[in-house]
Amino acid sequence: MPGGDQEPGSYYVGVDVGTGSVRAALVDQRGIILAFADQPINRWEPQFNHHEQSSEDIWAACCVVTKQVVQGIDVNQIRGLGFDATCSLVVLDKQFRPLPVNHEGESHRNIIMWLDHRAVSQVHRINETKHRVLQCVGGVMSVEMQAPKLLWLKENLRETCWDKAGHFFDLPDFLSWKATGVTARSLCSLVCKWTYSAEKGWDDSFWKMVGLEDFVADNYSKIGNQMLPPGASLGNGLTPEAAKDLGLPAGIAVAASLIDAHAGGLGVIGADVRGYGLACEGQPVTSRLAVICGTSSCHMGISKDPIFVPGVWGPYFSAMVPGFWLNEGGQSVTGKLIDHMVQGHAAFPELQAKATARCQSVYAYLNSHLDLIKKARPVGFLTVDLHVWPDFHGNRSPLADLTLKGMVTGLKLSQDLDDLAILYLATVQAIAFGTRLIVEAMEAAGHSLSTLFLCGGLSKNPLFVQTHADITGMPVVLSQEAESVLVGAAVLGACASGDFTSVQNPLIRKTRGIRTSTLLWVCWFKLGWVTKLSGSSVEQPYLAIRCSDKMLWVLGLKEREGKVSLMR
Repeated sequence: MPGGDQEPGSYYVGVDVGTGSVRAALVDQRGIILAFADQPINRWEPQFNHHEQSSEDIWAACCVVTKQVVQGIDVNQIRGLGFDATCSLVVLDKQFRPLPVNHEGESHRNIIMWLDHRAVSQVHRINETKHRVLQCVGGVMSVEMQAPKLLWLKENLRETCWDKAGHFFDLPDFLSWKATGVTARSLCSLVCKWTYSAEKGWDDSFWKMVGLEDFVADNYSKIGNQMLPPGASLGNGLTPEAAKDLGLPAGIAVAASLIDAHAGGLGVIGADVRGYGLACEGQPVTSRLAVICGTSSCHMGISKDPIFVPGVWGPYFSAMVPGFWLNEGGQSVTGKLIDHMVQGHAAFPELQAKATARCQSVYAYLNSHLDLIKKARPVGFLTVDLHVWPDFHGNRSPLADLTLKGMVTGLKLSQDLDDLAILYLATVQAIAFGTRLIVEAMEAAGHSLSTLFLCGGLSKNPLFVQTHADITGMPVVLSQEAESVLVGAAVLGACASGDFTSVQNPLIRKTRGIRTSTLLWVCWFKLGWVTKLSGSSVEQPYLAIRCSDKMLWVLGLKEREGKVSLMR
C-alpha cells in the first residue's frame, strides 16, 4: 500500500540514458507521460570494438531534457526523480574528474560503453577460472560486464587511468551520484554486472583470482561498499548544484537507479491485463517475459525461487522487482543489426528518397513495401530462400559465445528495393527466432512463460511485434505508454518520494496512484497474417486478439467484434 496520501497534482521525473540519446519524461500519479524530451549524445569508436562516451556530455544532456519536460508547471509539485541508464563503465579520479579510457589520453572520453568488446582476452581468462560467481551469469561471464573491462584498464592503461582512478561507476550509479553526491550503488547494477551478491556481498576470492585484488585491499571503496535497493531515497535528495543544472528544486527525492532494460521491465511487467482472455490473466507475474528491445534486446523473467539457466544471466535476487529472482537473457545487437543490414544495402539511398517523399520512416516504408510484394502469400514466405544468422556481435544468450559471427545465406546478384525489403524481413525474423531460443532455454530450466510484454524502440514497429508473436507462438502485449522505460524510471522517483514504500507497490499490487502500464493491444498472429477485418472497421488499434482453431476474433476499442480472414 502507499506509504501515505499523495498530494494532489504530484509529478515524477524519469530520465533514461540510452546508447545514442538521453530522454526524460514528466509522469503523473496515473503513470501517464505528460511531457517528453530527448537529446542526442556523443559516441566515439577509436578502433574496432572500442566504444566510448563522455560522462560530462551525458550529464549535460540530462540537464537539457529535464529542463524541457518541466517547463510550464510548478516545479514544487515534483515529488521524485529517477534515473536509468545503460550498464556502461564510468571512470573518475579521486577528485571525481574524468579519466581517459583510451590510448589517446582523451580524458573527456571516460566511459567504456556496454557494447564495447575490447576485453576479449580478459574475459576468456576470467571464464577459465570457473569461479563460483560465474554460476550467476549463466556459467559464462560476458565481455559486456564490468570485471573484464576493469582488468583491461589495469593491463593496458596502468599509468594514465588505473593508478589515478578513485571511482568506477556503472553509468546509472554515476547519475545518481551526480544528482545527490552520494556514492552508494544500486543493487541492480552491482548484482547484474559486477558479481555482487545481494545475500553474501562481494566474493574476495574472485577478485584475487582474476588479478583485481586491488579492490579487496581498499574494501571495495572504488567500486562500491554501500548498496541500496532500486527506488531507495539517496541522502538528502537533489543537491543545490544539481538542482540548478536540472531546473528542479533542491532537496527533492532522488532514487537509487536501475539499468535501462530493468527500468523497462519494471515499466511493463506489472500491466493490468484483466478482461482480455490472455493466458497470463489470473497467473502470477512470473508467467510474463518482459522484452526490452532497442539497440540490443533484453529478456527479463522473474521467479519466486532461483532458477539457473545456462547461457542466461542470473538468477539475481531483488535486482528488478523486490523479493523476486531475475533472469536476464539478451541479444547484443537487434535494432543496431537491423540498421546495419538496411543502411549497408545498395538500395538504401533509393529507400531513403521514397520514404522521405511519403513523410515516412524507412521502416514504415519497408513494411508497406513488403505488403505490396507479398502477393497472395503470407509475408513470411518471402524469405523462404533467404536466411540470416543474427550474431554479428557475438551471441549473448543462450549460447553465450562472443566469438560467433553473423551470416546471410541465399543472396542473389540483384540489389533492388525488393531485395532490401526481404533482407530486412529476414533480419527481423532471425531476431525473433533468437527470442524463441531464449524462451525455450528459460522454460527448459524451470520458468513457465505464457506472454511476452514488449517495450523499447523496436516495439513501435508492427512487423517486429507481429513476427515475435508468429515465431514464439505467444501473445505479445504492448503498454498504453509507449515509453515504458521512462515510466519505470519515474516509478523509482515515486518510491523515493515516500508515496510508495516499494517499487512493488505500483508495479504488482496496482494500488491507487501511479500505474506502471495499462494494456493497449495484444498481438497473437500464430496462425497467419491478418489480411482484412470483415464486418468491422480496422481504423483503430485492437484491444485484444484471441486465437481459435481456424480464426482470430478481434475486440475493437469500441467493443465492436468481427472476424479476421487469414492467409494460410
